[in-house]
Amino acid sequence: MKLLSVNAGSSTLKFRLYEMPEEKLLMKGQYERIGLEGSCFNLKVNGEKLSSLVELKDHKDAVKLLLEHLLEYKVVSSLDEIEAVGHRVVHGGNKYSKSTAINDRVLLEVEAISPLAPLHNPAALKGIRAFMEAIPNALNVACFDTAFHQTMDEATYLYPVPYEWYVKYDVRKYGFHGLSHKFITEQMTDTLAKNPNLIICHIGSGCSITAVKEGKSIDTSMGFTPNAGIMMGTRSGDIDYTMIHYIMEKEERNLEWVDKKLNFDSGLQGIAGMSDLRDIDRAYEANEQKVVLAIDMYTNKIVDYIAKYYVKLDGCVDAICFTAGGGENDPIIRANVIKKLRSLGVTLDEEKNNATIVRKGVEGVISKEDSSIPVYVLGTDEELMIARDTYDICC
Repeated sequence: MKLLSVNAGSSTLKFRLYEMPEEKLLMKGQYERIGLEGSCFNLKVNGEKLSSLVELKDHKDAVKLLLEHLLEYKVVSSLDEIEAVGHRVVHGGNKYSKSTAINDRVLLEVEAISPLAPLHNPAALKGIRAFMEAIPNALNVACFDTAFHQTMDEATYLYPVPYEWYVKYDVRKYGFHGLSHKFITEQMTDTLAKNPNLIICHIGSGCSITAVKEGKSIDTSMGFTPNAGIMMGTRSGDIDYTMIHYIMEKEERNLEWVDKKLNFDSGLQGIAGMSDLRDIDRAYEANEQKVVLAIDMYTNKIVDYIAKYYVKLDGCVDAICFTAGGGENDPIIRANVIKKLRSLGVTLDEEKNNATIVRKGVEGVISKEDSSIPVYVLGTDEELMIARDTYDICC
């Protein structure tokens, strides 16, 4: 069967078309700057890359053009061939611990949860409604980025704040990047032939570390929002909240200004003046001191969470896994992290580490044979995870 895996943002629509269960990728692409000047599309089909400027007033326009492209390039002969559409929905709140078929009730609940993800859930709803209208016979499935972490226990997901905030306003740790962490967990389950204990390091522009016990998430670094946890590309991660009021007074600024600084001008950007790991690696090798400092801080934060989760897993860790853009392709970050784990007996094979670059098609183990915990570098695939979940519900 053919199904679409879709990720709708506020001004973007990314998609992949799969033949399932073979997991054969037939076409992929994205529609950008929806509702803005200079909207365009980028496609890849039959090994050919295609792009063009085009007017996209809203998500309906983007979906209409996407479906026209599927027919134009003969990926499908009829839209009836598309039996299902899986949608990435960032936030499922307390309600959803797994992907689910979409009906009117689910739409209302995703909308009700939107205050918890105001930049993401409304965009996902636009995409869902556009596809439901365009191909009404297809099954639509919501795949929640928070769902994988709903196996955390209450003592882990609650914050030490007034309990009524949780009861009235759903204030708790949710965790994110769940589709990625689930994908890696399933891959390692197959590799190790068991329900594994893992520490997964999703290191990208946004970063999260997750502790997996017997195949289930028991803790994760992101919290009520994706801003919590480790230092990231432009986000601060965990901070002392009191500094917010302090800086507001010193700078004579409002909360919105501080929030923007902590989201877009902090993390690696705040310390090093740059957030792209490729730029940071070049500056690190040139021994630029602020960048050296930023890398030291960044890897310290990652190590702090790995050590915390090592204890939480009682020292029984089957593997440490690096994934996402930085985790998959940045030997410098990985080397700095692993060298700081030597007290746990984790040892790095530098030759393997330097040679393991997922974008070049190389995955695998980068630790030495005598390492107390094997360290894996694995490519994640959230779109394929959406496709798998959607197929499972269809069948």
